[in-house]
Amino acid sequence: MLDLSNRTDFVTVAVVFEGSLAGLALALGWWLEVDPLAQFAWNWNGWLGGLAATVPMYVLFMIAYRFPFGPFRKIKQFLKDALGTSLVTCRWHDLLLVALVAGAGEELLFRGVLHPKMGLLGSNFLFGLVHFITPTYAIAAGLIGTFMGWLLDFSGNLLAPILAHGLYDFAALIVIARDLRRQAAPPPG
Repeated sequence: MLDLSNRTDFVTVAVVFEGSLAGLALALGWWLEVDPLAQFAWNWNGWLGGLAATVPMYVLFMIAYRFPFGPFRKIKQFLKDALGTSLVTCRWHDLLLVALVAGAGEELLFRGVLHPKMGLLGSNFLFGLVHFITPTYAIAAGLIGTFMGWLLDFSGNLLAPILAHGLYDFAALIVIARDLRRQAAPPPG
């Protein structure tokens, strides 16, 4: 039986689920006659675009996480409740693996297949819907997805949104895990 408070089980489930999105992207792409990797290239444009795009998303995350106002309080509490016991057991390299697989799987599906078929707004409306934790979270995810779609269009390289998504997720998971560990630690002295 899976125990998501167990580090190995959590990482395995997360990697299998997020990685299966890459498989879904390939299958759906074949069915819709869209090559998910048509705009993918290992080049500096993709690397630099992905690194640069991570910064504004991370800054907005930090503002909403450190100063949760209105509906962002509910999102922060959900993240703690849903992921807390799993994240505190993970090491940094576990979180990096989960984040990179999530970035690759989700971007292959939403930007690699759905973006060419449904356009910027349609693909990111779906992106927001599948991230529906709260209405605010769905809207935020849809906006971030739209930013990722713009990044793909601007850079012409799927590597940029894959890298930005993965690095953003990694940074956010590190912040949340560190915060939860700090809260769980006994007070000094």
